[in-house]
Amino acid sequence: MSTREMETVLNQGEKRVVEVKEKKGLSLSDVMLIGILLAAGAVLKFFVGSVINFGMKPNFIIAMYCLIVLLIRPKVKEAVIIGILAGAICQFFPGTPYINFVSEILGAVTMCLLTKIKLPVKNAADIVIKTTVNTFLSTLVSGFAFVGMMYLLFYTGANVTPTPLAIFLGIIFGTATINAVIVLVLYPPLKRVLKK
Repeated sequence: MSTREMETVLNQGEKRVVEVKEKKGLSLSDVMLIGILLAAGAVLKFFVGSVINFGMKPNFIIAMYCLIVLLIRPKVKEAVIIGILAGAICQFFPGTPYINFVSEILGAVTMCLLTKIKLPVKNAADIVIKTTVNTFLSTLVSGFAFVGMMYLLFYTGANVTPTPLAIFLGIIFGTATINAVIVLVLYPPLKRVLKK
């Protein structure tokens, strides 16, 4: 047996050790991606919200932070920061101030926790279903948190006039559906381009 053949046999018997580096915080590219996608959500909210407005505008910033969570897989505390940033951007739009901080933090954390659930993914259809359902549920959490906070303020005597619940429900479920479609369409190409 030659020396090369002996090395091959020895190498085959060795255990390979794969070093896994734990992600430590957000990288600069992650921060830039967060800024770009939240800005895109704000633009969508402004232009589409100018057309659709029944006392509560659809919030496409939610779709963007759901997309962010899918792409960068943040820790829960980083998802809280993403939610705070999303809530801060929402303050530039007409509406009830400060409520969005609560709703967007809850929405971003929900998306983060849902993406951490390990489900058996056998093919692309499973990824599509998981992505769509996670976005839909996160939007519902954000929407219901917003409505809950608004009614809580109203019943505690704050100067808030809530829109009828039936209109809220239509907008929440409509926004959840649109957000799920937006994320479903944008996630695969962005994942390929960004190599995430």
